[in-house]
Amino acid sequence: MLYTTTATNTDGINGLVSLSDFPEKIKVSHPLDNDLGFNPEQLIALSWSTCLNATIQSLLTARGYAHIKSKVDVTVDLHRESNGVGFFFDIKAVATIWTLPLDIATDIVESAHQRCPVSKLIKDAKTVQLSVQIAE
Repeated sequence: MLYTTTATNTDGINGLVSLSDFPEKIKVSHPLDNDLGFNPEQLIALSWSTCLNATIQSLLTARGYAHIKSKVDVTVDLHRESNGVGFFFDIKAVATIWTLPLDIATDIVESAHQRCPVSKLIKDAKTVQLSVQIAE
């Protein structure tokens, strides 16, 4: 094992969460309220964009493209289930890589998606999409 953290939530969607390896508690709040605090949508977007882009950058370096810039934008939409009971996330990621041909960029992003730990958790979900674009 390389790293472990534990998050403890005793307040539900409005309150504080503690992390085993972080000294301060983190405020969480409902996404439809105007209260300060993070919500699950923000945290999954943050997690996946960070993990996937770090993996893309590692692959760019390994393939001799360390000078190439990349970014990942993740949008998370909260929806109510069609039967009115419960909710689900619709997650869309756009990976952008500068100056590479689209086929090479797509190969790198697809490889990163297979390796990124967050991608491994969500890649088979029906409401997760990943696309690639090139920037100049």
